[in-house]
Amino acid sequence: MGIIRYIKEEFQVITERDPAIKTPAEVLLYPSFRAILSYRLAHKWYLKGHYFWARWLSQRTVRKTGIEIHPGATIGKGLFIDHGSGVIIGETTIIGDNVTLYQGVTLGGTGKEQGKRHPTLADNVMVSAGAKILGSFTIGENSKIGAGSVVLKEVPPNCTVVGVPGRIVKRGEVKVPRSDMNQVDLPDPVMDSLAELRRENEELHAQMLELKKKKKMKDKKDKEKEKKERQE
Repeated sequence: MGIIRYIKEEFQVITERDPAIKTPAEVLLYPSFRAILSYRLAHKWYLKGHYFWARWLSQRTVRKTGIEIHPGATIGKGLFIDHGSGVIIGETTIIGDNVTLYQGVTLGGTGKEQGKRHPTLADNVMVSAGAKILGSFTIGENSKIGAGSVVLKEVPPNCTVVGVPGRIVKRGEVKVPRSDMNQVDLPDPVMDSLAELRRENEELHAQMLELKKKKKMKDKKDKEKEKKERQE
């Protein structure tokens, strides 16, 4: 009965966040479904001190799904890993409810910490493809991490982060990321700055051409005046 309930819950999660799914049976084919189901069992074994068997199951799951979830991680309900290949979730990671991870995401450590080494993701966080979150800090609820970003410090709730290293480019956006699942149309402050510099450069160039034109006309008038004075 627990498995059936879990499948129903996963179907709801996947249909909400993946437009490609058409039938409930497809849930069984999703690497995310298999990886999280294995994690739930491995996590129970881990909490009971059966560390070898917990790791054995998690490593077996990596080979089959491409998703590596350490059995010591703490994961809430409604986690969705889209595609999933290359996803890594470290031992002391804490993930809240209704979090979405895309392929190539790493929730890892810096290699310099002891104890809590991995990030905490609050509820409704979305981490886009290829993003890396490294270290023991919190990504606030409803925040969105852009594709390819490398996040090395805490992110407040309701923020959008892009870049390497990650920079907060939008604050106070209370819209829940999983309501639109848009990991593409994010602000890009670098490109915005370049566009502003390009615009200013074009304006300066136009002003310089106008000044050259006026100088040329003035020089022409001065020569004509000088010529006229000589003739007189």
